[in-house]
Amino acid sequence: MPLHESVQRLLLLGVPLERSLAPAEPVPPSRLAPLVAALAGSYSELNRRAIHFGHRYRSGYWGIYLLSALAVLCAVLPLALGWDGAAHRLHPYAGIWAFSEVVLIGSVSLFYWIGHRRDWQGQWLRARTTAELLWYLPVIAPLLDLEVPSSEPNWYLRIFDPGQHVRTADEIGAHCSRVEPLTRTALAAAWADREFIASYARWTMQILEQQRHYHSAVVIKQHALQHRVHTVNTALFGLTAVGALAHLAVHTLWLSLITTFFPALGASLHGALAQSEAYRLQTTSHRLAEELTGAIERVRDSVAASAAGDYSAVKIAVEAAIALILEEHQDWNLLVRPHRLPLA
Repeated sequence: MPLHESVQRLLLLGVPLERSLAPAEPVPPSRLAPLVAALAGSYSELNRRAIHFGHRYRSGYWGIYLLSALAVLCAVLPLALGWDGAAHRLHPYAGIWAFSEVVLIGSVSLFYWIGHRRDWQGQWLRARTTAELLWYLPVIAPLLDLEVPSSEPNWYLRIFDPGQHVRTADEIGAHCSRVEPLTRTALAAAWADREFIASYARWTMQILEQQRHYHSAVVIKQHALQHRVHTVNTALFGLTAVGALAHLAVHTLWLSLITTFFPALGASLHGALAQSEAYRLQTTSHRLAEELTGAIERVRDSVAASAAGDYSAVKIAVEAAIALILEEHQDWNLLVRPHRLPLA
C-alpha cells in the first residue's frame, strides 16, 4: 500500500466511512462496443501510469512532512534520554540518534530531488488527463457529425472548448484519428435507431452515476480526514501548552521533548493536509456530486423527448454532462498544479 494511503488509513482508524453501494459497471451500446474495445488497451496503460505517479507524488509530500517531524524527534531524544551526558552508560551510542537524524534529513532531500527530477506531479497530471479524455471518447463519439470532413482530429475540440489541458493533449487527437473510420462505420444511421438512443442514454447515465458515487466518496473521506487531523492537532498543541506550563514548575528534558516534537508533528500533519487540498477537494466534489445528480435527471428526461422523435434533447443533455465533467477536471488541474513537490 502506498505511503500516503497507509498514513491516511492510520489517521482514520475507528472512523466509520459510510458509503453507498458502488453502481453497476456501465454496459455500452452494441454499436459503441467496438470503439470501447479499441481504446481499452491505451486507457488501461494510461490509467496504470496515472495511478503509479499519483501514488509517488502524494506519498512524496506526505513523506517529506512526516520525516521532517521525525528528524526533530531524533534531534531531541538524546537529551530527553540523558545519553548526551558523558557519565551516562549509553553515551557512546548517542551518535545513533544523530545518525538517524542525518538519514531522515537525507531521505527528505532524496524525496525532493527524485520527485522534482522525475516530475512525479507532472507525469501524474498528464497521464490522468489523457486517460480521462480517452475514457469519454466513446461517450462523445455519437455527438459528432462524422459525415462532414474536419481538419481538427481532436473530437473534443470539434464539439466544445473544454480548456487548455485538452488543447495540448495531442495524444487524444492521434487516438481520435485512429478510431474515426471504425466509429463512422459503427454509428452509421445510429440516430435513426431508437434502441441505440435508449441504450446510449442509459449507458451515459451509468457513467455519470459512477462519477457521482466517486465524488460522494471523496466528500466523505476528505471530511473525515480533516476532522481527524484537526482533532489530533488540537490534542498535540494542547499537550504542548500543558508541557510548557508544567516546565515552569518541573524541569525535565522529557517536557522539552513534548514541547518540541508535538508541535513539529502537528505542523507536519497540517502541512500535508493543506498540500493535499482536502477542504477544496471536499467542497468541489460535493458541488459536482449534486450537479451530476441534476445531469443524470436531464439525460433521463431527454429519453422521453427522444421517444417522440426529438433525439436532439439527448445530444444536448449528454453534451452538457460531459462539459460539466471536463470543467471539473480543468478545475482539478488548476487546483493541484501549483502544489509541486518542491513546495513541500
